[in-house]
Amino acid sequence: MKYLSFSDLQAKLGGRGRTTIYRDVESGRLPKPIKIGSRLYWSEADIDAIMQSNAKALPQSIDAKCIGGK
Repeated sequence: MKYLSFSDLQAKLGGRGRTTIYRDVESGRLPKPIKIGSRLYWSEADIDAIMQSNAKALPQSIDAKCIGGK
């Protein structure tokens, strides 16, 4: 299993800011990090799974907006 450091996570999420990432963790949109020593790491497999599930949901929300839905 590969773990992502905070900077790796930011890069994988397209440069998302520190505050936004921690808000996403608190709201449950991102998994909680694992503490190893004094540093925090995220499971790359968990992040990939969330990104994939969000990508599948995205076309539906785009289609709804295109036809006047919310």
